[in-house]
Amino acid sequence: MIVRIMGEGQVRLDDGRLTTLNKLDDELLAEMERGDEPGFRRTLGALLDAVRDAGTPLPDDSLEPSELILPSADATLDEVRAMLSDEGLIPG
Repeated sequence: MIVRIMGEGQVRLDDGRLTTLNKLDDELLAEMERGDEPGFRRTLGALLDAVRDAGTPLPDDSLEPSELILPSADATLDEVRAMLSDEGLIPG
């Protein structure tokens, strides 16, 4: 799976990592619903770190289509809400 983190680039991520990412996505959704800004910041950072740690960066000049697009680390609650689907940021 190719994942893009807005403002950073793309990584290739093994689909087997989705379980961990979905747990963080669920936490992020719950924090957003509660309006928990500190929790939102912490969990968004953990989600992006998990993608960076598990993924293999693609070259900057790579033009592969992204299967998943994640917000940047400095995205606001409203910006992330606009990116959400019924399943959160990460489908599954």
